[in-house]
Amino acid sequence: MTIKLDHADVIKKLEAVSTAIGNLSISKMPDLGKNSLDTTEKWAAREEEIQTLISTYIKALNKNVKDTKSNVDLLKEQDESIIHS
Repeated sequence: MTIKLDHADVIKKLEAVSTAIGNLSISKMPDLGKNSLDTTEKWAAREEEIQTLISTYIKALNKNVKDTKSNVDLLKEQDESIIHS
């Protein structure tokens, strides 16, 4: 069984993923005025938690894309090294 790596295709798809990650966003919670209801405060706290989670998720996605690109580049270099040996 032979596994073939099409470096250009993989890099192109990783760039598409990076672009999609760049387009991810969540709008900030609208100003609620001077509401001081318990439900409103809990809702605002939950919205802040969601913002933090999404931000962390986006950072993790970017790191995964970067790591994957590095691994694909390394595989290409190793393949070229084996071919030239």
